[in-house]
Amino acid sequence: MKKDISLIEARERAGRLRKVIEKYRYAYHVEDRSLVSDSALDSLKKELFDLEEAYPELVTPDSPTQRIGGKPLESFKKARHEKPMISFNDAFSEDDMKDWIERVENYLKDDVSPNFYCELKIDGLAIELEYENGVFVRGSTRGDGVTGEDVTQNLKTVEAIPLRINDQGLKIKVSKRLIVRGEVFLTTKEFERINRELAKKGEKVYANPRNLAAGSIRQLDPKIMAERKLDSFAYAIVTDLGQRKHHEEHEILKEFGFKTNEHNKLVRSMKEVFVFRNYWEKHREKLAYEIDGVVVAVDDNDIFERAGIVGKAPRAAMAYKFSPKEATTKVLSIEVQVGRTGVLTPVARLSPVLVGGVTVSNSTLHNYDEIARLGLKIGDTVVVTRAGDVIPKITRVLKELRVGKEKDFQMPKRCPIDNSQIVIEGALYRCSNPQCGARLRELLYHFVSRGAFDIRGLGMKIIDRFLDEGLITDAADIFNLKEVDIAVLERFGEKSAENIISEIAEKRRVSLRRFIYALGILHVGEETAQLIAREISNSKFLISKPTHILHILQNFSLEGLQKIPDVGPKVAESIYGWFHEKRNVGLLERLEKAGVKIQNSDAVSGEQGRLTDKSFVFTGSLESISRDDAKDMVRKLGGDVSESVSKKVDCLVAGSLPGLKYEKAVKLGVKIISEKEFLRMIG
Repeated sequence: MKKDISLIEARERAGRLRKVIEKYRYAYHVEDRSLVSDSALDSLKKELFDLEEAYPELVTPDSPTQRIGGKPLESFKKARHEKPMISFNDAFSEDDMKDWIERVENYLKDDVSPNFYCELKIDGLAIELEYENGVFVRGSTRGDGVTGEDVTQNLKTVEAIPLRINDQGLKIKVSKRLIVRGEVFLTTKEFERINRELAKKGEKVYANPRNLAAGSIRQLDPKIMAERKLDSFAYAIVTDLGQRKHHEEHEILKEFGFKTNEHNKLVRSMKEVFVFRNYWEKHREKLAYEIDGVVVAVDDNDIFERAGIVGKAPRAAMAYKFSPKEATTKVLSIEVQVGRTGVLTPVARLSPVLVGGVTVSNSTLHNYDEIARLGLKIGDTVVVTRAGDVIPKITRVLKELRVGKEKDFQMPKRCPIDNSQIVIEGALYRCSNPQCGARLRELLYHFVSRGAFDIRGLGMKIIDRFLDEGLITDAADIFNLKEVDIAVLERFGEKSAENIISEIAEKRRVSLRRFIYALGILHVGEETAQLIAREISNSKFLISKPTHILHILQNFSLEGLQKIPDVGPKVAESIYGWFHEKRNVGLLERLEKAGVKIQNSDAVSGEQGRLTDKSFVFTGSLESISRDDAKDMVRKLGGDVSESVSKKVDCLVAGSLPGLKYEKAVKLGVKIISEKEFLRMIG
C-alpha cells in the first residue's frame, strides 16, 4: 500500500479501526449478532491490513489482523486444538492476488510453484473433527483459534460427518489419531424454511445462513440441531498421513467417507485462479448454499509449511473474496443536483470503493431528511450498499471513527443552476423557476428513458447535444426531428441519423402507463402511472368522455383522482395541477400534433387477469428476463408491482444477489419465489 497519509494520521485511524472491528467481531463470533454485514466488516479489516502493511510499526499484538475469532461460550466445555485453527487474509482484486504471491516469493526468496488449489469459500462455521481408531470422538468450533467449544453431540447430528471411518481396501490407512477440519453450513432452502417457522412462532429470525448455522451449533439441546439439518464439507487433514499436496488431502478425505466440495479445483496458473473465481461469482446462485469468495492455496504442502504464518494467517493462502455487497468508504463532499421536477437532491461524493463489482464514487442521499436520519457529516466513514440493486446507497454512518474534523451539511437557499429562490415542500427543496435549465435536461432524460418512451438511440449525451444545437426545446420537438437536422452535426452521419429517426418513429405509439410516467409529474412513479392508466382504461371516475385520450386526464376531477386506490391527496393534487397548467396543456397539444398515439392497452380482462389483486416485489438480478420486462408482464396480467416490502405484498421474486428486501420479506413471512417459479407463474 502506498503511504497516502502520514504516520500520525495512520496511527490514529488504525487505533479507531481496531476498536470498531473488535466490537463488531465480538458480537459476531461470540454473541452470534451481526452489527454490520460481513462485507462491511471485511472492508474495515482490509483498510486496517493495508495501513499495517504500509506502516509495519503500527502492528500491535491485539490488532484484529492478528487474531482469529472470539472467546468460547461458557455453556460448552472448552476444546484445545492440537494445532491452531488459522484463518485467512482477504484479497478483493487481481492486483491484490498478484501482490500476495509476490510477497510469498520475496519471503521464500524463490519462485512459487504455479499450482494452486481453489476452494469455494462457504459462508458457514469452521469446525475440527477428532477420530481415535477410526471413531469420531470430539468435534469443536474454531473459538479463538487455540481453544474452541466442544460441540460433539451437535455435530453428531450432521449426516455429512462420518461417525466411523472405514479404511479397508484403501492404500492410506487411518492413523490411531486423525484430525480433520471443515465447515458446517445451511443450504439456502433450509435457511428459508427455518426462518419461516421461527417467524410463525414470533421468534427472532436470522439475517443470514452463517448466523443461523452458528446459532444452531451452539444449541444445548442436540434435538434442535438435528431438526435444522446442517450440512458439512471437509477441506483439510491436520494429521500427517504422508500427503505432499493439498489436493491430495481432498482425495484422501473423499476416500475416508467425508463429504468434499465437488467444485474445488487444482489450477496451473494465477490466470486460471482468476477464471475460477470470476466464474463462480457469476454462477454462485446455482449453488444450494451461499459462498462469498474462493480460498486459494499453494498446492505444495512443503512450500505452504516453509512460507509459515503472517500474523495469524497462513502466508501461502488467501481468501479471494467476491465483489462485496457492502463496503466502507469516506464521504469527501456533498453536492446538490436539480432534477426534472426542480427538486434538489444531495449527492455524496465518495472515496472510490468497489461494491457489487462496480467502483462506486457517488451515492444519492434523496433529501435533507435522509441526511438528518443518518446523522451524516462530510468526512464521515460510511457503509455503502449495492446488493442486487443498481443504485448505491449509504445505509449507515460509523460515528465511532469520527476525529472531530467532520463538517455539517446545509441545503442551499438558492438554486445552484439559475440562482432562483428555493421553495421548501415538506421534505423536498425545489427550484421555484419552472424553466430552470437543469430541470429541462433531466425531464428530457426521463422522457426517453426505459420505463417511459424507451427511445434507445437517445442517450444523455445526445440529448445534451440536441439542446446545445437548438434542435429541441421540449419533448414534442423530439418527434419533429428530421434526418437532415442530425446528419449535418459533427460526429453524426447519415446512418446514425437514420437509426435515431427510425427509433423515434417506432416509439410514437406508446402505452398510457408509459405516457403518464414520461411526463415527469411530481410524485408519479411507474406504479402510480400504472394505477391511473388502469383506471382510465376501465373508464372509471371520469366527468365526461373526451375526444382524444391525450386530454383524458384534464377531465378527471380532483375528487375522482383521490378515489383511485393508493393515490393520496398530495399525489392527486400534483396530477390535477399538472394537467391544468397552461404550459403543460400546450405540451400535450404539441405531442398530439407531432403524431404521438397512445395505445389503450392498460385494461385487464379475461385470461390477462390471472394476477389480479396480487402484488409483487423484485430483488436481485434476473437472468432470462429484464426486471423492467418482468414488471410489465405482472401489470399486463393484472398484478401490481411495489418497490418496497410489506405484509400487503403477495410474492417477492428473488434473483441472484438479493438485497435487503429479501431479509425483510423473510421477517414478514412474505412468500419468496425464484425466477424460474415466477416464469412458470406468468406462463
